[in-house]
Amino acid sequence: MEVDKSGTRKRANQIKPYRCKNLICVLEYPMDMKNIGTVIRNVNALGVEKTYIIDPRNSLPDEWQEMRERKSLSKPSVSAIKWSFVKRFDSTEECLDHLANNRFTSIVTSPHVKGEDNFILHEADYTQPRLAVWFGNESRGISDLAVKSSDFCVSIPMFGMIESLNLGTTSGIVLYEVTKQRREYQEKYKRANRGT
Repeated sequence: MEVDKSGTRKRANQIKPYRCKNLICVLEYPMDMKNIGTVIRNVNALGVEKTYIIDPRNSLPDEWQEMRERKSLSKPSVSAIKWSFVKRFDSTEECLDHLANNRFTSIVTSPHVKGEDNFILHEADYTQPRLAVWFGNESRGISDLAVKSSDFCVSIPMFGMIESLNLGTTSGIVLYEVTKQRREYQEKYKRANRGT
């Protein structure tokens, strides 16, 4: 099946103003390829710029091009992996160093109070110039090192007997709020610069 390049270029131009620059989704030690694919789909659909995956088991290839060709990622991401930038790290320390060197603020997500500053999802501010949003392992959650290195922790308010959501659902809800705020901020900033 041949892709209509002019249609693809047209779509890329249409969505460009809605992309959230300098916004990274970080997955710390994800175990399930389907979850990784689902998060990449959310990242792409919501206009997040990049996905970083901390993968000490080397279950993913180092090169993005090789990731794009993996059916185990392509299928659950509904081919979003082909249109999304994904970078792999061997450890939390390596990823934190990379983010710090590039002046990113890190925040973590957890259903429980973690760290010194904690916010309910819609009560936090996500308009930092460079922001990395961390999501923890499916069973263990976010690491103490990531919490210690973050500016604050956000949680999704939950009102049922079960206080957890799967990684794909959590990333979709959190990144929706983050990208909504960042797009509103970007639009306000553009208007201010245009003098309207």
